[in-house]
Amino acid sequence: MNNGSSASQARSGSVHRVTGETDVRVQLNLDGTGQCKAGTGVPFLDHMLHQIASHGLLDLEISAVGDTHIDDHHTNEDVGIAFGQALAQALGERRGIHRFGHFVAPLDEALVQVALDCSGRPHLSFGLRIPAQKIGSYDTELVKEFFVAVVNNSGLTLHIRQLEGANSHHIVEACFKAFARALRLATEIDPRRAGAVPSSKGVLEQAGA
Repeated sequence: MNNGSSASQARSGSVHRVTGETDVRVQLNLDGTGQCKAGTGVPFLDHMLHQIASHGLLDLEISAVGDTHIDDHHTNEDVGIAFGQALAQALGERRGIHRFGHFVAPLDEALVQVALDCSGRPHLSFGLRIPAQKIGSYDTELVKEFFVAVVNNSGLTLHIRQLEGANSHHIVEACFKAFARALRLATEIDPRRAGAVPSSKGVLEQAGA
């Protein structure tokens, strides 16, 4: 873990979160090549984590053991929490980054727009309209809960908008792909910043961190 003060330093985060409901481990490297090992016990969530790694060029290792015999809610949420915390660690003081990212991802008939700001101020505006209640065994209402957990623990301002879409799988996958690409744009090093914090205030710190 480091403060992200130099582009030559590894920008990584590692979190082990244990509760009475789950045991989650996350390792994240912002300057990766898209490698992903995900085993959460929630197959569709694993598929979406692979999208984040592949299209965000993050190296990501996530394992989770949870009470999925009840449902996927706790595991889904705690993976989002741990991912968000690892992302906050990797960003550190957020020096030298572009800070803002925006991407519009198509997947067949679906089109989803994501805009985000590594602001340190958690906020989610969620505009997906997912027709099906489930994708496989995954409750689609958990998509929002995942991003709520990520935002609250990483200090992102995140806006998600569905522009088109009828197929639930396409809509959700386009969302995760757009998030990955927007995150990549926002967190990449801006050579013109020369390691400075991208804020007129001179600081981007998550409240309560």
